[in-house]
Amino acid sequence: MAAAVSLVRVVRSGLEESVHLGHVAVCDAGGRLVAWAGDPTRTVFARSSLKPVQTAVSLKAIDEPLPDAEVAVMCASHNGEPVHVGVVRRVLLRAGLSPAALLCPPARPLDPEAAGRVAHPHRELHDCSGKHAGMLLACVRAGYDVATYVRPKHPLQKRIHRAVLRVSGLEEVVVGADGCGVPVFGMPLASLATVFARLSRPESLGELGEQVDRCVEAMLAEPYLVGGRETTDTAVMSATGDVVSKVGAEGLECAAVLSSGLGIAVKVADGGDRASGPALIRALESIGALAEDHLQELARFARPAVTGGGRSVGELRADFDLRGRPSSLT
Repeated sequence: MAAAVSLVRVVRSGLEESVHLGHVAVCDAGGRLVAWAGDPTRTVFARSSLKPVQTAVSLKAIDEPLPDAEVAVMCASHNGEPVHVGVVRRVLLRAGLSPAALLCPPARPLDPEAAGRVAHPHRELHDCSGKHAGMLLACVRAGYDVATYVRPKHPLQKRIHRAVLRVSGLEEVVVGADGCGVPVFGMPLASLATVFARLSRPESLGELGEQVDRCVEAMLAEPYLVGGRETTDTAVMSATGDVVSKVGAEGLECAAVLSSGLGIAVKVADGGDRASGPALIRALESIGALAEDHLQELARFARPAVTGGGRSVGELRADFDLRGRPSSLT
């Protein structure tokens, strides 16, 4: 097993104060590892990065056209801003259910401005509430029990498990519990990068391909609903229109580059979420997925400020290099 490498350095007043180590895998839709840093075979929980796959399974069960906004929020790790909560409630209304049916934990918005307006935690404010609302709608349409939809043996979760095996190309994955309560799947980082490469080539996914393509389309059409104010996912998708970006948790960030068919999975070893965005943008830059105007637009996400006394006194710097075959990245 290869050691983790330096992905992001924290520089304050000219001194390197901290270093975030981690791993990167870049794969194509055939599962070929084309570039990496650290250990691309490291097993990680995919966390919320797999929401496009989970939502594709829900869409298959729902079997009716949904607007971009509703599909996007089902794929989201959203901030809990009013615009997000409003769309989550629309999905629940479509299912004939209230927010009380959600089994994700009560939460406050991730967005500080939105959180300042909330007196108490609520389930629809959880960053995974869109995914849960979509699962509930799927259960209603398929005739599944809505009170137990988070359990691993529930018919919808069993369908999701089979889809994860199909999309990843693995015979088995580690199954655990995600922070929002639904099953979470562990796999090698390179397999997760392969999943994202296949999001850009849905024709390789058989009967689920149409729904995966619908998720990708909706995420790019409504990037603000996938994250929100000051989130890397929203910024990357808004800037490029070609990269589908999806954060996980514990320092995980993944992306699909539609034009090249490559997938990227970044894992910050210490779980530091502040480092995952800069590391993903560096990886995208390294494989030629970002033009100069994209880099300028994403500069504050690529090199977030380190502050002192309310002013910028440094920055986070992701300046690692990928190993691999450069000719395969162009």
